[in-house]
Amino acid sequence: MIFLLGETNSQYNEHCLPVKDERDLSICTYFEPKLQVPEEIEVFAGDGTLRGFFRAIGSAVRASCYDVIHAHAPPTAVLLMLGLMRQRRRRKLFHSLVYTVHDSFYDYKLRDKLFMLPIFATFRRTVFCGHAAQESYPALWQTLLRGRGRVVPNAADLERVERAVSGAGGSANGVFDIVSVGRLEEVKDPLALVAAFRQVDDGSARLHLIGAGTLESRLKDELRRSELDERVTLTGLIPRDEVFIRCAEADLFVSPSRGEGLPVAVMEAMASGCPVLLSDIAPHREIAAGVDFIPLVPVGDAALIAREIDRFKRMTPEQRREVGAKCRNLARDRFGLERMHAGYETVYRELA
Repeated sequence: MIFLLGETNSQYNEHCLPVKDERDLSICTYFEPKLQVPEEIEVFAGDGTLRGFFRAIGSAVRASCYDVIHAHAPPTAVLLMLGLMRQRRRRKLFHSLVYTVHDSFYDYKLRDKLFMLPIFATFRRTVFCGHAAQESYPALWQTLLRGRGRVVPNAADLERVERAVSGAGGSANGVFDIVSVGRLEEVKDPLALVAAFRQVDDGSARLHLIGAGTLESRLKDELRRSELDERVTLTGLIPRDEVFIRCAEADLFVSPSRGEGLPVAVMEAMASGCPVLLSDIAPHREIAAGVDFIPLVPVGDAALIAREIDRFKRMTPEQRREVGAKCRNLARDRFGLERMHAGYETVYRELA
C-alpha cells in the first residue's frame, strides 16, 4: 500500500522494484501513479478520493490471495484497515498486515502519532526502519505492540547507485561542490546549511539543494538577501539516477536534518563515494557507529557546520576521495538491500 507512487518513493524503489522478479507483487495506491511501473508489478490505483481508494483496495483483494499486505504510512494504514473491514475475508486479511515505521516519533505530526495507536494495536507486525527509530517511541506505543515489533534497518539499492555513477567524474575548475538531498522543510533544516555555506563561501564553492517543499520561497528570499543565489542551486525534484550522479560528482554531502528514521539519502550518497557530514541525531549516529571518518555536528549549529565544511574544503582531492571510498565501503558492508530484504523475508514468514 503506497499513498503516492512517484520517482522518489522509497517504498517503491527499495521494497518493490528490486524484487519484482522474485516476488508476486501488487501495489495499491491512493493517488494515480506518477511513473510507469514494470509489467511484473500489478497496480490498483486510486484516484485521490476515499471512494477511489476503497475501490482500489476491493479490486486488489478480489484479484488475488495475499500472504502479506504491507502498509508504509499512517493515513494509508488506517484507511487500509477501514477498507478491509468491508471485505468478506477480513479476518484472514487482517492476519496478513505488516506496517513499516519510516521515521522517528518526534518527526510525525500529531495526527499521524495518533493514527499509529490503532496501527500498533492491530497490525500483526510493526517494523521499525532502524534501532534509533524504534527507541524514539514512548512507552504507550511500545506497550501496544505486545511483542509484535521488529527492527529491519533501511537500506539502499547499491547496485543501482553503482550503475548510475559508473561514468561520473569529480568537480572541475577548482569548484568545491556541496550537495544536500531532502525535503525543503523545517525538519531537514536547509536554512542552517545555507547559513553555514555563507560563512565558508569564498566564491569557489557551490551548494546544490535537491528536493522540494514549503521552505522553497523562503530559501529563495534568503539567497537573494545574502547574494548567494548564483552559488546556491535549488534543483527541485530530479530523477533518482541523476541524484546519484550529483552525489558522485560532489566533494561533500551534508545532511543538517533535525530528525530522520534511517536516511536512505545518506546511504546513497555514501554508496556513490561522496564524503558525508551529518547532524548529530540518533539515526545519523546509527549510520556512523564505530567509524571516525563521518563527522557529526550539533543540530542547527551553522558555525560548526561551516567549520567542518571548511575542513573538507581544505583537503586535497585525493584525501576526499579516500574518505569517500571509506563511505562507499561502509555502505556496502552495512546497508545493502539484500540484508533488508532478508529481514523482511523473516517477518513475512512469521505470518505465513
